[in-house]
Amino acid sequence: MDGWFTTEEPYTLIGARCSACGTYVFPPRSGACPNPGCDGTDLEPAELSRRGRIWSYTENHYAPPAPYVAADPFEPYALAAVELEAEGLVILGQVAKGVMAADLEIGMEVEVDLQVLFTDDDGVEKWVWTWAPAAPSGGAR
Repeated sequence: MDGWFTTEEPYTLIGARCSACGTYVFPPRSGACPNPGCDGTDLEPAELSRRGRIWSYTENHYAPPAPYVAADPFEPYALAAVELEAEGLVILGQVAKGVMAADLEIGMEVEVDLQVLFTDDDGVEKWVWTWAPAAPSGGAR
């Protein structure tokens, strides 16, 4: 999704932040603040923490229906809901290829990564952000 993540390392998700109260949203959007206690109408693009902790996870064994695109042949993949503590968000996303539900646990630290989702009929690679197990060094920004 264009504008939802950076394409240079270190990869980060791009959300939006209310300039009035500081509430974050993902995916990025404009318009009114999602905080019901705020009358703000100015959401500004904001890079989000690149690391978070798994809040919940599952595994998908079925290709999504049209208009969604999946690799052909379809391969099962894990999904994780990841809590970004600093922003107060839980963001659902695919887990990196090769990492399945059996490899995950609640509270596990993960970080944003990119992978090719599929290659279109013209040979153009379409990229998606994923959650990958975090490298042992470093911490949340």
